[in-house]
Amino acid sequence: SCNRWSLIIGLVIIVALSVGAWFLSPKGENQTIWRNTLILSFASCYIMWAITFLAQWHPLIEPRMAKLRHGYLGGS
Repeated sequence: SCNRWSLIIGLVIIVALSVGAWFLSPKGENQTIWRNTLILSFASCYIMWAITFLAQWHPLIEPRMAKLRHGYLGGS
């Protein structure tokens, strides 16, 4: 089951990966590019995952099927 801990655990993982990218990026003239690329990629992936997660956790629109017979309650 999903709950708010999924978002918090995901955020902690992304922060840990970002800190790792900050300190473990290759030294040299492209170090800033490496850091920015990795941290922005981690943040973007987390934001996309969080939006998708929240959209399924608390949907704004409830799905309906118009083709069902009147009174049909579902089942297998």
